[in-house]
Amino acid sequence: MRIGTGYDIHPLVPGRRLILGGIDVPFEKGLDGWSDADVLVHAIMDALLGAAALGDIGLHFPPGEEAYKGISSIVLLGKVKDILSGDGWSVGNIDATVIAERPRLRDRIDPMRDNIAKALELGIDKVSVKASTSNGLGYIGSGEGIAAIAVALLE
Repeated sequence: MRIGTGYDIHPLVPGRRLILGGIDVPFEKGLDGWSDADVLVHAIMDALLGAAALGDIGLHFPPGEEAYKGISSIVLLGKVKDILSGDGWSVGNIDATVIAERPRLRDRIDPMRDNIAKALELGIDKVSVKASTSNGLGYIGSGEGIAAIAVALLE
């Protein structure tokens, strides 16, 4: 058994879709990044890769590489699952938190969990996603960005 942690943060910018957990979240801004900038899925991928001591998502899917421009992070999560499986690992469970002042995410948590579970070929009961705020403090609290943290157990 191995445990890994992941963290990601991206700035919010106008003119982009907001994608979290593979869900298109209606909002006036989206996250800036090379892929779809899904901070939740990025944090989960880093937790999984870290638990297996296989580096991070930048190592496997480098920003600036044309093949990953605008790609769905859920697609990349499936590739991480394949990398882990090829190394003999299976995912035990995921626990993740999105930190955003806005938008409110409660109604979108279960579809996010479902997307993540399907990409990892897990039961939804093995994927926990929560939402929190930073109580108006800092970069996230001022509405300039969204972050996510994740913990993953590999068996």
